[in-house]
Amino acid sequence: MKNIWTLSLVLLLAVCCNEEKTIYKNPDAPIEKRVEDLLRRMTAEEKIWQLTQSRLGGNDNPNNVMRGDEHIPPIVGSMIYTSETAELGNAMQRIAVDSTRLGIPILFGYDAIHGFNSCFPIPLAQAASFNLELAGRANEITAQECREAGVRWNFSPMTDIARDARWGRVMEGYGEDPLLAASFCAATVKAYQGDDPSQPGRIAACLKHYVGYGASEGGRDYAATDISLQSLWDTYLPPFHSGIDAGALTVMSSFNTLNGVPTTASHYLLTEVLRERWGHEGFVVTDWAAVKQLVNQGAADNLKDACRIAFNAGAAMDMCDYVYPKHMQELIDEGAIKMKDVDEAVRRVLRVKFRLGLFEHPYADPSGSEAMSPSAKAELFEDLAQESMVLLKNDGILPLRQGCRITLAGPIADDKDAVLGNWRAHAKTDRSVSILEGMSTEFGSGVRIAKTDAEALSLARSSDVVVLCLGEPSKWSGENKSRASISLPAEQEELFFKLAATGKPIVVTVESGRPLDLSRINEKAAAILYTWCPGHMGGPAVAGLLSGRHNPSGKLPLTFVHDKGQIPLYYNHRNPSRRGDQGIYIDGVPVTPLYDFGYGLSYSKFEYSDLKLDGLTARVSVTNTSDRDGKEVVLWYITDPACSIARPAKELKHFEKRLIKAGQTEEFVFEIDKMRDLGFVDSEGRPFFESGRFILMAGDQMLEFNL
Repeated sequence: MKNIWTLSLVLLLAVCCNEEKTIYKNPDAPIEKRVEDLLRRMTAEEKIWQLTQSRLGGNDNPNNVMRGDEHIPPIVGSMIYTSETAELGNAMQRIAVDSTRLGIPILFGYDAIHGFNSCFPIPLAQAASFNLELAGRANEITAQECREAGVRWNFSPMTDIARDARWGRVMEGYGEDPLLAASFCAATVKAYQGDDPSQPGRIAACLKHYVGYGASEGGRDYAATDISLQSLWDTYLPPFHSGIDAGALTVMSSFNTLNGVPTTASHYLLTEVLRERWGHEGFVVTDWAAVKQLVNQGAADNLKDACRIAFNAGAAMDMCDYVYPKHMQELIDEGAIKMKDVDEAVRRVLRVKFRLGLFEHPYADPSGSEAMSPSAKAELFEDLAQESMVLLKNDGILPLRQGCRITLAGPIADDKDAVLGNWRAHAKTDRSVSILEGMSTEFGSGVRIAKTDAEALSLARSSDVVVLCLGEPSKWSGENKSRASISLPAEQEELFFKLAATGKPIVVTVESGRPLDLSRINEKAAAILYTWCPGHMGGPAVAGLLSGRHNPSGKLPLTFVHDKGQIPLYYNHRNPSRRGDQGIYIDGVPVTPLYDFGYGLSYSKFEYSDLKLDGLTARVSVTNTSDRDGKEVVLWYITDPACSIARPAKELKHFEKRLIKAGQTEEFVFEIDKMRDLGFVDSEGRPFFESGRFILMAGDQMLEFNL
């Protein structure tokens, strides 16, 4: 009996010691120790597959060509998960966790750009709200819905600076200004990841597309870009740096060639800047088949060569073209890829998985609790939608009075699909509230819908006002949706002019994923409300703004042009060498915008006064001189008139949105940081400050000072 007890004790100690040595399974062990313990147990094959992303589910992105079903081993590192429920992912995850040697869970990713099952305004519209808190709350719902379906990694936010409305993907980003994009990027990362991305309702963010994708030549998707190094550091890199500082776990390299080198092949960007200078501890995933496309771009002679170039540049994970598992082992054997670099890439992938808590909670709970009630969610989405919409013109017709006779016309009036826009993930049109439904609820029997152009003309003659709902079909913007013309469809403009000829005031609403050329309708329209793609609650938001239940507060995040020939046109341009009547278009097109960045009307009137500077603390008073409460966005600009590197004409350095009650005055404060707000960067990204004269602007107030 004594021998039996002794043997039992020995066996128990052996088991305990073995468990203690399996550090990666111990949730109480430090993450770095868990990573190293798991890494040393892995074979070369297991490591290479951890650097590979496959897909699970059907293809819901027509731009990505799918091959037939391939055998993907359950040791794959990641899968793009296209199902809207958790069952399929949980089944695949169970195989990875229970039936593989080491039980490494799969990281499921997806593009939930402005909602997963719910749909709220596109990112460009969110930027127009200038409301970081409101957009953050909506993006927290995206994280919650993703997590419940098993998606733990969102390929968002897109932080590309875009200044060409012909590029279809302007809808996914935050516009033309680096500070605005950086602010929304950081807010979105925090909304997804929180303080601890392993906690319920949290997922990993992915900054994309790193970098310069938004400057594609001619607005053509997948085209090359050419950006000076100084502009790269001053304009295009800051939003990504902001996202890294906010804790973004991953980054996606972009499709484009930048200054002759595809970003997926750029050691300078992926390793020297991202890892070494910025200290990013997560990993880089390529965009779809971007390794394979190095051959198309002329950077690699064949797929094996592409594997070597992309991986050695710093692209840790290969998205869906299977180049790494096909060629990496051979390159390791040849010494073209070093095993220590493979280990470092795998280390980064595992680190993200541990930080997400995947090893402890690999499965999704399909019965997860709602982040908020459906009614509260609808209210939030309506609030964000109405704060995103921009009132471009109002001759006094708005807000519409109750009891007026309204003809509602145009192709978008009862379109539940267009309001969702592109990249709507799993959002369903039957959850959309159309403009017609919103207007009928808001104005009752006073609204009459015209189903044909002829009916619109007939009804208009006996109406007080026509609300004409124009815009792009939902699939006209998004990836691979470049447009040589950014005009409204010709038949829509034709309907507008026929209705205008009746003499009735025309209120135009415009739904679009990009700034459109409105120059031909701008003069004759009584009012123009730019709604973007507002999501499920777009109808009530539009109706509430037209009735005055909501007060417009959106501002443009992107410049609107008179003519596409003006592109690129953006507010923070560098000054020309000659001014006045030189450098203008000889065919009469203005050199100024139709509507500037930061432009947007309100039903309230705001007056700025008493701009002053106390040390480096700037203050300005804003008074609501109207009889209705309203939100105002105060934009603080700095100009440096003379610098060794020519500065933009003006630069946005701070913004704040605040409710100002009727007749009340609010003081807005901007704490100026000398290096951040008055300094600049050189072509290597090194910040510098030059003393001298500066100009501070807020509203119509301007103040010169020396430092």
